[in-house]
Amino acid sequence: MALTRRALGGLTIGGTAAFTLAACGGNEGNGGSGATELTWAIPSAWESWNENTQAGNNSYGHQAMYPMRFGLDGNASGDWDENGEYHLNDAVFAGAEIISEAPLQVQYTLQENAQWSDGNPIRVEDFIFQWYSISGKEEHADQTKALPASTSYGPNIASIESPSEGVIVVTFIPDYLDPEWLYSPTVYLPSHVIEAEGFATWATDPAVMGEAIAWTEANLIDVVTGPYKPVDFKMGEFIKYEINDKFNGSVKPTVKTVTMTVVEGTEAVVTELRQGTIAGAWPSEFDQEQFDKAAEDPNLGQEIYEGGVWLHIDTNLNTEALKDVALRQAIFTAINVPDAVARVFPDTEVSVRLNHFFGQKSKYFVDHITATKQGSGDTAAAAAILTEAGYTGAAEGQALTKDGTAVPNLVFRYGEGDATRTTIAELAQAQLALIGITVDIVAIPDGELGTVLSEGDFDLVIFGWSGSPAFVAAPNQYFETGVNYGSYSFPEVDAAIAKIKSTSDTDEAAGFANEVEAIVVPLALTLPIFDEPQGIIWNKNLIEGIVGNGNSQGGPIFNVNEWKTV
Repeated sequence: MALTRRALGGLTIGGTAAFTLAACGGNEGNGGSGATELTWAIPSAWESWNENTQAGNNSYGHQAMYPMRFGLDGNASGDWDENGEYHLNDAVFAGAEIISEAPLQVQYTLQENAQWSDGNPIRVEDFIFQWYSISGKEEHADQTKALPASTSYGPNIASIESPSEGVIVVTFIPDYLDPEWLYSPTVYLPSHVIEAEGFATWATDPAVMGEAIAWTEANLIDVVTGPYKPVDFKMGEFIKYEINDKFNGSVKPTVKTVTMTVVEGTEAVVTELRQGTIAGAWPSEFDQEQFDKAAEDPNLGQEIYEGGVWLHIDTNLNTEALKDVALRQAIFTAINVPDAVARVFPDTEVSVRLNHFFGQKSKYFVDHITATKQGSGDTAAAAAILTEAGYTGAAEGQALTKDGTAVPNLVFRYGEGDATRTTIAELAQAQLALIGITVDIVAIPDGELGTVLSEGDFDLVIFGWSGSPAFVAAPNQYFETGVNYGSYSFPEVDAAIAKIKSTSDTDEAAGFANEVEAIVVPLALTLPIFDEPQGIIWNKNLIEGIVGNGNSQGGPIFNVNEWKTV
């Protein structure tokens, strides 16, 4: 079936630099049932409370923590609405503007009474703590403890100051420009709480700063800026929220208690929805069969749409055999992406992913992949690559060897219980056997994706990136030395990535991103698969205000302050 959108029920967007959402019917109270609680299902576990880190850079934890972050999640200073428009979080920010371009300086004006849920004001130290967390610099934090998931922003800051009350000025290093400066991360964790927990010298002692970051991975700070504050929680299982009475945003929540809890698998989600134990869910695995079953129930609403999640297969260059670019190229050539799409989504329109940074509908889309035959499933072409590189056995489908040494079995990791990723791993295993490569497929236990990726516990792995309309940070996170999960380190790639932030012009930056694309595709580091269709399901007797949003990494949770009980 084609992807469709339901009517948005009068959702309106107000303001140009503030996150001001107003749903049809107002936000005046709960519905006729008198219910004051809602439970929303998260598709899998998470294993860190800090989204800045490699282990914490996890979509599931992001969803679970969204009600307390509301866009201030270590990655941005607001969020995208369902129409692709960006809004600063108006609980904290009254505005942001460039006040200098040489050097680049951005001035943030805080809202009056911008505060944490314990009543303490937002302060310049909160901005500095976030900067040091993601700078990637040893002088700011012990990098064996900090382990930032991305360093596209932090190392480019020269200083952060507060020249007057309620004003924060971020000054960047010389010659640094950023066409997406508005989306930059600013405030995330409360520095006053960090200090009270015993890390008072974080700003001057990198070892203490590293320990502070490690502590925030294991310990949830319940002092927040979002519409809800956590009152009970268990890592990887659930977070129970109550309304943050200090929330400074323009649209206040009315549902008194919201619980985010793990329910694995679309089939289990549908069962829980029918039983009324959860109000809704955004399953990570789009299962057309289960969505069709849900559509038969008049009590359940659903929306299917093209979102920002795309699947890919990554290589690990710490694996000795995969250091050979010819072997990587052959592997990617033998994997049959169109066949995988047809098998996984026989009745759903799905876009094959042909660019690491831009989907096919983007005006910046350029296809450097098709000409290489990567993802084509052409095993003859794959065997030819190997034969030319000195391997034997590929053309005959016999055990692959080079210089008399057998290529060892490769371990392919995939998410346990995810039918889509399981199927793709099995298909890849079968295709690679045709060119003499033996693959052992090994599931990643629920909640352990972050650890598997950060520890490089794979030869090949399939997982999804959850993106947004922004693109500038992606090349850094995917491919830059010292940041990516595959241990990729290529000077020419790093140099090309650096050019992206040498301009304030978005079109020029997109051109530089495609220059990175032209370099990394022949290196066969990451094979894009497809843009995964997204689907949300909810119980219409329990919840109102659900909106599909393919631009926010929070998905339908992006307007949690708009939700109402029925």
